[in-house]
Amino acid sequence: MIEIEVQNETNQSQERIRFAAVPRIGEGLRLRGPDGMWASFDVMDVWYQKADFGDLWVPYIHVRMTSDEEADSSSPIVEEEIVAPTVVDEIVPEDLFGEEDESEVMHEGYASLGI
Repeated sequence: MIEIEVQNETNQSQERIRFAAVPRIGEGLRLRGPDGMWASFDVMDVWYQKADFGDLWVPYIHVRMTSDEEADSSSPIVEEEIVAPTVVDEIVPEDLFGEEDESEVMHEGYASLGI
């Protein structure tokens, strides 16, 4: 694992993160922001500085939030009002089919029997 100092232009922060490989310029990364949410970042610059100890060069990267993510995070969250669906007038079967309801036909039959 390679420990890299990440300088975040969007949040104006610096932190050390371990990577398996040094990311290249233009490559995208998913990093967690100070608000705890994950976001996409683009690598703007990669450079190496000599460490304070030994003959070792330490990688640094400069990142900026991806333009799509930046647009999403900068716009305020608007809560939409949830509207209940309107109640449709009750549909009577005879209106649908142009015929009488079967129950009415049955009642007429019973009436003719005197029941």
